[in-house]
Amino acid sequence: MKGKKEAAGKIAVYPGAFPGKEESEQIVLAHGAGGRKMHRLIQELFLRYFGNPVLNRLEDAAALRLHSNQICFTTDSYVVQPLFFPGGDIGKLAVAGTVNDLAVCGAQPEFIAIGFILREGVRMATVEKICKSISQTARKAGVKIVTGDTKVIERDTQQVEEGVYLNASGVGRRLGVKLGAERIRPGDVILINGEIGSHEATVALARGTYRLKADLKSDCAPLNRLIMAVLEWGGVRVMRDPTRGGLATTLNEFAEMCGLGLIVDEQAVPVSMAVRGVAELLGLDPLYMANEGKVVIISARQQAEAILKVMRSFPEGRNARVIGEVAKAPAGVWLKTRLGSLRRLLMLEGEQLPRIC
Repeated sequence: MKGKKEAAGKIAVYPGAFPGKEESEQIVLAHGAGGRKMHRLIQELFLRYFGNPVLNRLEDAAALRLHSNQICFTTDSYVVQPLFFPGGDIGKLAVAGTVNDLAVCGAQPEFIAIGFILREGVRMATVEKICKSISQTARKAGVKIVTGDTKVIERDTQQVEEGVYLNASGVGRRLGVKLGAERIRPGDVILINGEIGSHEATVALARGTYRLKADLKSDCAPLNRLIMAVLEWGGVRVMRDPTRGGLATTLNEFAEMCGLGLIVDEQAVPVSMAVRGVAELLGLDPLYMANEGKVVIISARQQAEAILKVMRSFPEGRNARVIGEVAKAPAGVWLKTRLGSLRRLLMLEGEQLPRIC
């Protein structure tokens, strides 16, 4: 992690992780100043949860060995509020989001860099809880945290919630598969691994501003193992994780690139009763609601049943199903309604709910 040259190559031992209860309770500006407090934060919190032979060297860059001459590289930032919500938290979101971005491009995720931006006054217990979640999610996905950074910014007296923001970058080894919207053909089918909209509905209720209650949990999860198993079977044209903008926006991105028509069967799209109820009360459309544990796949029709069988063998894919098909015309994304008519689904304009990831 940057800002620790003095300790490079050897982990120094300082007396006590966070000496003195008064000092240890909250993040202060000195935790990002490069001195002893920052070193203690890195060594006794970050290394405690993320430690591995690469990160433990505490150098300014991680020296990595990749058994491939083709890699995928991604980066994203996470500003979700609240920091913790049913089914996830900002740390789990950062790792799962990075892993999924690599996997849908046909890459096996291997290494992740995490940058923390902390607002002065954040409780140390909050940071530790996030670190623990990052560590657990990284282990589940089989990736290593190999480098990172820490910055502390001034306290905001107007801000009620604790200020924790993350940036995550990931590197993956690209497999020998060819994916892309240009490979979509008329007659192909559209698949998804389960019910949509639970992440956005969960975060909306977790903020407590709507005075609504529902049995909801975010779908936030790393999907790389499911996706790698699907890719081994073959027949996949393209895939993507429908996060902000939801299923409808992702399909519009595919349609723009291939110039074909993507017809979604309204009755086939899985939406839980809880999500449907929240969406109706808040005026949201589940087709545009964010997901953090879903993958949309367009595959050759003859491979669809086999791909569904593979997805259903994973907990994150138990409710996988075919939700539509690709046609020569009309171009764009269309919803085949319960009445049998076609309704155009445009790309999301603006945002349904801010700071959901």
